Amino acid sequence: MVDFAQPYPSQRSPVLGDNVVSTSQPLAAQAGLAMLAKGGNAVDAALAAAMTLTVVEPTGCGLGSDAFAILWDGKELHGLNASGRAPAAWTPARFAGSGAMPARGWDSVTVPGAVSGWIALWRRFGSLPLATLAAPAIRYARDGFPVSPIIARLWQMGGRLLGEQPGFADAFLPEGRAPRAGERFRNPALAMTLEAIVETEGESFYRGAIAEKIAADAARHGAVLSLDDLGSHEADWVGTLSQQFAGGTVHEIPPNGQGIVTLITLGILGNLGIGADPVDDVETVHLAIEATKLALADADQHVAETSHMAFDPTALLAPDYLAGRASLVDRRRAGLPAYGAPKPGGTVYLAAADANGMMVSFIQSNFMGFGSGVVVPGTGISLQNRGAGFTLAPGHVNEVAPGKRPFHTIIPGFAMQADGTPLSAFGVMGGPMQAQGHAQMMLRRLAYGQNPQAAADAPRWRVIGGNKVAVETSFPPALAEALRARGHDIVIEPPDAVFAFGGAQIIERLPDGAGYVAGSDPRKDGQAVAF
Repeated sequence: MVDFAQPYPSQRSPVLGDNVVSTSQPLAAQAGLAMLAKGGNAVDAALAAAMTLTVVEPTGCGLGSDAFAILWDGKELHGLNASGRAPAAWTPARFAGSGAMPARGWDSVTVPGAVSGWIALWRRFGSLPLATLAAPAIRYARDGFPVSPIIARLWQMGGRLLGEQPGFADAFLPEGRAPRAGERFRNPALAMTLEAIVETEGESFYRGAIAEKIAADAARHGAVLSLDDLGSHEADWVGTLSQQFAGGTVHEIPPNGQGIVTLITLGILGNLGIGADPVDDVETVHLAIEATKLALADADQHVAETSHMAFDPTALLAPDYLAGRASLVDRRRAGLPAYGAPKPGGTVYLAAADANGMMVSFIQSNFMGFGSGVVVPGTGISLQNRGAGFTLAPGHVNEVAPGKRPFHTIIPGFAMQADGTPLSAFGVMGGPMQAQGHAQMMLRRLAYGQNPQAAADAPRWRVIGGNKVAVETSFPPALAEALRARGHDIVIEPPDAVFAFGGAQIIERLPDGAGYVAGSDPRKDGQAVAF
């Protein structure tokens, strides 16, 4: 059942229809819906929206992003990992003497994987020509688009941080500044690169003229990302990990992403019998925070690219292990959990669904806003800074190494019903907020039946570290005080920190296949559209 009450301040209502797209930017949502109107499927819609987002929301993604997807094709679930790997020359010795991995510039750039993800999805499941899917993005890049207020604000913040990075100012600071809200921004170099990607079905990006430009610019700046690094990259079909919770099953991409944090959190909450008290009651929120802290501790110690982990990630989801972790929770007092020891055994998110039952959960990101700040001259390609996801701690599972995928924050989510039919494609943007946001969304949806828009509107909290928990300004004051009384160090973040709590999109199948209901997040420019 879906509860259509709207208990939180919002100017939005759930969107219902047979074909739905929900994204973080209205022009991208419309681009996806246009593909469905042309007879395309949910993958076509997702790809058109994803390409458009690289143009109209460059503050969160670009052609140099990484990407992940979970897809229900009408019969089974598929997981795609299109994150890139470290250059072959990234040994620990290269970064010796550094306190941490670089967060900006060329030495934070791993192989960008998003384009490979687009092509892999299109080849296997797309139904419309690639040129048709890319047409809206190319048009907005060449002819321009009016910059929205939220994106303009993020753009200004990024410009202050990254204006000195190679190629950034030339590409993104016309007239020496970020575009203001309502101003038209054009990126003709990006349009030409998108056309080359279409013409070569992505080959030029990894093994052709575009790849040569990327590698040449890296060399000019003393970086080591090479043609061989680009040419050896492939997106991987990886399946999903899952956790049963409150009558449904939540699916996430296996590590190197943080989706397993959501699954551990929900597994612990299931052991704690969550759901007996109201969703915004201190009893519920306290347990959710404590479960999240335990899950984050495990991820920080154990999670890396699966092939580099000391054990199979499913060991962290074993029933006995989760029960043991749940037993550490004090129901009356905040704790300082350590990691367990199981036995061996800036981002954009979008969702799309079509009348034939296909559903797509897709996420792509440059990581920290614009990412590394590096823009390859003459291409419009802004590159992610996913190398910052590695650690330099010797012997840690996530220590930097040649050809290794870093720990990743971006995660698409998917939920199935108890009978094995699809329920929802969902995601929450915002770096370390994402796994926490997934758990909060699924707690509200599966355990409490809140509709997608209400679940997106609800005030969020974010575990920062130790007992420190940040909450939004809309968080109920009485609840904040009740949590403080239990030992939580509650920090009420100012309104301009709203982006740190993530923007969410969710599309859910209505009972008996009667269509879909969608929600989009007011924290960003999110919009759900349908017909």
